Amino acid sequence: MTQAEKEQDSGKEKEKEKEKEQQRGVKRPITPAAIPEPPQEQIQSSFVIVIHPGSRTLRIGRATDTLPITVPHVIARRHKQGGQARYEDAWLLRDGLNKAESSEQRQNGLKMVEQAIWSKKMSNGVRRTPVSAEQARAYNCQIRPAVLDSSSRVKWTNTSHHPSHLVGEEALYVNPSDCYDIHWPVVRGQLNVHSGPGGSLTAVLADLEDIWSHVIQKHLEIPLKELKYYRCILLVPDIYNRHHVKEIVTMLLQNMGFSGIIVHQESVCATFGSGLSSACVVDVGDQKTSISCVEDGVSHRNTRLCLAYGGSDVTRTFLWLLQRAGFPYRDCQLTNRLDCQLLQHLKETFCHLDQDISGLQDHEFQTRFPETPALLYQIRLGDEKLQAPMGLFYPSTFGIVGQKMTSLQHRSQGSSEDPHDEHYLLATQSKGDQSSKSAAERKAVSRPSGGLDSEMGCQGRMGEMSDVPRGCGSGSGGAVGGGMHGEMELGPAQGEGLMGSGEVEESLSSHQSRKTAIISQFEGKALGLDKAILHSIDCCASDETKRKMYSSILVVGGGLMFHGAQEFLLHRIINKMPPSFRRLVDNVEVITRPKDMDPRLISWKGGAVLACLDTTQEMWIHQSEWQRFGVRMLRERAAFVW
Repeated sequence: MTQAEKEQDSGKEKEKEKEKEQQRGVKRPITPAAIPEPPQEQIQSSFVIVIHPGSRTLRIGRATDTLPITVPHVIARRHKQGGQARYEDAWLLRDGLNKAESSEQRQNGLKMVEQAIWSKKMSNGVRRTPVSAEQARAYNCQIRPAVLDSSSRVKWTNTSHHPSHLVGEEALYVNPSDCYDIHWPVVRGQLNVHSGPGGSLTAVLADLEDIWSHVIQKHLEIPLKELKYYRCILLVPDIYNRHHVKEIVTMLLQNMGFSGIIVHQESVCATFGSGLSSACVVDVGDQKTSISCVEDGVSHRNTRLCLAYGGSDVTRTFLWLLQRAGFPYRDCQLTNRLDCQLLQHLKETFCHLDQDISGLQDHEFQTRFPETPALLYQIRLGDEKLQAPMGLFYPSTFGIVGQKMTSLQHRSQGSSEDPHDEHYLLATQSKGDQSSKSAAERKAVSRPSGGLDSEMGCQGRMGEMSDVPRGCGSGSGGAVGGGMHGEMELGPAQGEGLMGSGEVEESLSSHQSRKTAIISQFEGKALGLDKAILHSIDCCASDETKRKMYSSILVVGGGLMFHGAQEFLLHRIINKMPPSFRRLVDNVEVITRPKDMDPRLISWKGGAVLACLDTTQEMWIHQSEWQRFGVRMLRERAAFVW
């Protein structure tokens, strides 16, 4: 019999078996419904829009664009009823500034800053001569502005056609007498949900949708009805709110109508944008500073820190120092958004971190506001220009009291839409460990040499998990490092375990309570930028990873764009790093402008690079999949542990 005849006969036999099963009523096994694989069509980068939403600035553009569109991330909404009270989200003001201890804390912080400035010698080996605020004050108090133009030619936004909302620069220049509320939908990297007007999650998401839709239509010139042909890459903070991310993805896919989306973390995109495989990414933004150690496209969970201060806190401190020195523009108010814009400009123009620049120096600046003449001011400044940015290293200078200043990556609270989340995996893992342990104990009782077998069994289980990256290393961990020792980080398909193998016998509740106590104590402190970087690196799993991070500290964002910042940060890191690592690390390097790029654009650029990679094909979440499976798609497709 030929091979073809044999195959034909076997096929007939299988058909007969199926008929017999049907006659007997035997049910064939039902395969579980699986999340379908995305279609593997080639994606054109010109049809991918990269969105990087910041607290003060939105960066958005096609993945093929050289530079993104950059607009203030603000919206002005017209009142629906006449006589409604006007509301405006704060820009430079924040909670915790008006406490009884705020002034004392600010003064103590300034003393530490002055001591640090005096203790560090200049490049010529001479110590700086301190310049007191009184020396500048005597000159500044007698300054009167010169009139440049009778009209500054800056106009309020025209609202005569009564638009329902205005976005970006137009929103900033809405006349305070007009019936508009001003909203900043993102604050300190998270959605600006609060109890005031426009502070509900629904209202904040509506603000985001209107701002992003406006920029896409006006600046990218893409009609909203054509978004069904486009895909979106959304950059989220390293320490993200799962519920908020889910709602934003729903808004992008279902409300705005994108056909697909990839969600990725800012720190990982920063390494893509800078061309580095591994780096300790320090993202100093306007309102928050985030630090994360990234290795081969993965942000190590235990190294993530978010500090609740940034460039706007430096700006506010600079005003305080200017006023001590007799700031000649005496009408400056932190409640006025145009004054806030002026102060941001003065900080970016005058402030620095160069120890060699000392002594009193004369400067000038202009004020141009609607319906007032353009004025020219003279001002004499000394150490104020250096003291303000040093607040990033001595955060008590900001005078913030009673606020949570340090955040860590917390566990998910669970979602009813995702029954097989990390809590489910933790429970099944814990049961599996207990059953393995009881089985090993039974073997130990039944055999005289059971002790060895039990030990080998335990080692065997450890061997199976030896390739799992660990939490904080066994080296000299910080306060939180000790509390989070042994925490595991599993792959996306496995979720994240809560207990390391060394803590299997410890009850879950006692582990959690001890860890929570350590973390809550840690989060109440405001770490300086240099100490936070050292702590993040110290939480890496191995000495080899720590060496990589010390040799590649990548600074992105616009909050540390001061002259001399690179050398200043490098000096502080080297002086404060553990002595054991000074011998092991060949070269500590701080990178502030990789490839001579603007550090504010690096994360966005990394998102654009991500759109061009072949490996991103399997990360796309399609609109139909999101409608069917919801947040489970993020656990399946996100490039980080959801």
